[in-house]
Amino acid sequence: MTDGRNGQRTLVLLRHAKAEQSPDAPDAERPLTARGHADAAAAGAWLARHELLPDVVLCSPARRTRQTWHGVAMGMTGSPAEGGPAGSTPAVRYEPTAYEAHPDELLELVRSVDPAAGTVLLIAHNPGISLLSALLDPDRADPDGLRTTDIAVHRPATPWPTLTHTPLLTRHTARG
Repeated sequence: MTDGRNGQRTLVLLRHAKAEQSPDAPDAERPLTARGHADAAAAGAWLARHELLPDVVLCSPARRTRQTWHGVAMGMTGSPAEGGPAGSTPAVRYEPTAYEAHPDELLELVRSVDPAAGTVLLIAHNPGISLLSALLDPDRADPDGLRTTDIAVHRPATPWPTLTHTPLLTRHTARG
């Protein structure tokens, strides 16, 4: 499912896991809750079971998204440094523009991925991540959007740089 060499691409959109509500801390510094950490690991285990290990990870630099990626990586492999096909290390890019991004900005991030990448995992925030999934497949979009630790799997038929629309294959809410 993840072999970009044969032209097959998979885009995995993941809304970050449950974060603490803290009026005293800046939004970008909000950490995950205990449930959020468990859910992130469950998301990683689900991705591994479905052979959706990323070649590239695009992640917002907010604390909760970075912690979500760490939990996902642990859930996939037991080690935060591994994750790609055959245990290879994915290229992880912490992208400042993914924080508070509009769907078109997130789409531009995906379009910037190496064309040889097979599976791309994008970890970001609402409403942008939900709106991106809806932009890619308006007919299958959930009107309520993605919940925390929701995974939306899309299968592009075109190279990353020309991505516009792609079917939603499946959706899963990870709970630990």
